[in-house]
Amino acid sequence: MTHGFVEKLAELSRSGEPLVSVTLVEAIGSTPQDAGTKMLVGHAGLLFGTVGGGRVEQQALQYAADMLAGQRDERHSLVEWNLQRDVGMTCGGVVKLFFESYNLHDWQIVIFGAGHVAQALVHCLLGLDCRVTCIDSRAEWLNRLPESTRLHTILTDDLPAEVSRLGEQDYVLCITMGHRTDRPILEAILRRGVDLPYLGVIGSQAKRKVLVRELVDAGLSAATAEAFRCPIGLPLGTNQPGEIAVSVAAEMIQCRDQGMEHRA
Repeated sequence: MTHGFVEKLAELSRSGEPLVSVTLVEAIGSTPQDAGTKMLVGHAGLLFGTVGGGRVEQQALQYAADMLAGQRDERHSLVEWNLQRDVGMTCGGVVKLFFESYNLHDWQIVIFGAGHVAQALVHCLLGLDCRVTCIDSRAEWLNRLPESTRLHTILTDDLPAEVSRLGEQDYVLCITMGHRTDRPILEAILRRGVDLPYLGVIGSQAKRKVLVRELVDAGLSAATAEAFRCPIGLPLGTNQPGEIAVSVAAEMIQCRDQGMEHRA
């Protein structure tokens, strides 16, 4: 077994990050690695370990990437590849690989910001069947959040840099300290070109107009600059953080259920 694999798998699984574990369960003939080698694959690619490098590993990485992207329905898969016929190698061995996904079909919600509304929203969401990631530059606000195995916090001074961690099925909210900090995050998300199932920014219709104008001025197309929700939440309740949280959670549930109906 790859040294440190179990510890790394436990760490990544707790974080809520979608990943695929790949194990070389059988190696027959001339193969690049022995049975028992393992690797972990996330949206960013190889996270840990190896199953031999070269073409076998590249094909395994692509298979895992397809699972993460939802292009394969199974959560677990055992495949057998003839290295010459299926992988294009000159050696005549055969490998069997077991692919196992983690956190892949969980409802993932990412919140940029940990202020009053985010605090109320996190408390609301932890009562639902989802995993939440909360990102902020202020340790004192992150420390106010409740402890939960389904909550992952990230302390960073560069919030837009965390956009690269987002999965294609994440529900994402920008609820930071204000327009100045929301806009760079939103721009980074829209520049990725990923059609997220939910992307919202807290604020009014007036804020939305300003955001769209600034995004277009920054070089985004008008259609791309419009591809977010603002205001967020269903039209109910007051401007109290607790009631805003309920309305936003309700809107995300509505969006999630509509998406399930479309896939059915």
